[in-house]
Amino acid sequence: MNFENSLAAARKMDQEDQLRTFREEFLFPQHDGRDVVYLTGNSLGLQPKGAADAINQELKDWHEFGVEGHFEAKNPWYAYHEMFAAPLAKVVGAKESEVVAMNGLTTNLHLLMVSFFQPKGKRVKILCEAKAFPSDLYALKSQLRFHGIEEEDGLIALEPRKGEHTLRTEDILKAIEDNAEELALVMIGGVNYYTGQVIQMKTVCAAAHAVGVLCGFDLAHGAGNVELKLHDWGVDFAAWCSYKYLNSGPGSVSGVFVHERHHGTDLPRFEGWWGHDKNERFKMGSNFKAIHSAEAWQLSNAPVLAMAVHKIALDQFMRAGMDKVRSKSLQLSSFLRYIIEDTSSKNEGVEFEIITPKADEERGSQLSILVHGEGKAMFDHLTKNGVVADWREPNVIRIAPVPLYNNFEDCFRFGEVLQDFLDA
Repeated sequence: MNFENSLAAARKMDQEDQLRTFREEFLFPQHDGRDVVYLTGNSLGLQPKGAADAINQELKDWHEFGVEGHFEAKNPWYAYHEMFAAPLAKVVGAKESEVVAMNGLTTNLHLLMVSFFQPKGKRVKILCEAKAFPSDLYALKSQLRFHGIEEEDGLIALEPRKGEHTLRTEDILKAIEDNAEELALVMIGGVNYYTGQVIQMKTVCAAAHAVGVLCGFDLAHGAGNVELKLHDWGVDFAAWCSYKYLNSGPGSVSGVFVHERHHGTDLPRFEGWWGHDKNERFKMGSNFKAIHSAEAWQLSNAPVLAMAVHKIALDQFMRAGMDKVRSKSLQLSSFLRYIIEDTSSKNEGVEFEIITPKADEERGSQLSILVHGEGKAMFDHLTKNGVVADWREPNVIRIAPVPLYNNFEDCFRFGEVLQDFLDA
């Protein structure tokens, strides 16, 4: 696609954008009387304007009905989580019976590993990426310790090749093959938080299954960002948060996928009453009878106030359509990459290294810029001039133009502030 580094060109693309009106549905922080250039939806998405009304509806129903709100509220609380099955299934490429909204992300990863990490005999190892999000590493290492396995004996953490920033698919596949007799689980971030690299999940999952190993993904940076087909790919399990690309509010509810082949099996599982047969739940029996779906992994009833915003956010995605969201995402990030590279080429002695892969199938919205020597100074300049980006040690600025509320003019304005920093 041919781009032009000009405000007129950016505004022309915005006029042709099928999703342009969604921007009006979000609240932007302000800087000097105008909307900030908000490029950190990969860390926390903006607030939908409908969020306050959604929460107030539940507060109103709590006021009017008290405990009877479980059945009399506009959106009855008893079955509140069930509203998310259809939209979440579309977001992650699943059957409605394979998804459920519950808990927080790392909590869900632990609950899923109770079922899917079962070390036996020589098969005791977990394969992951070395530059995983720290919470994932904490979870994996503590799971190993829980089973009496030392980190050095149980964790295979893959590093990129020397001089490279991202993992090669062939290296992941080779690691699976080389450790086939000792692996118990492959658990990788589907989209790497640091580099923005999209792992070839279908290929990795197939390789794991070929040697008899289960495979799961942390999709914190995948859900609402990239095309997912978890059911068709045969993924065993996955979990994600909803406060990044899914715009559901700080610390909001997580989501879980469990492939239907594992429903109704004798997998070990921590149990709670919201995973119990709905028809018998209030008979208050002492023996657990699992729901024949991903809901069986639930422990407790829905956190309604947090989920109220989640419903508003998912409705936006359903109105936009995931295919259009993904198409615009690729256009935005391609234009932003062009702006960065064009700015760099016009300034002698300046080179910004974008460590996010360029190929469409290997990236989502995020671009990670490695700035040698001046990274923090550049980040601080962006912040002071109304650009909200994200800093990650040791020297990376993460930016993510997301399709529901970012536009091409945001990308152009980023380039203006970038040039201003270079001039200074």
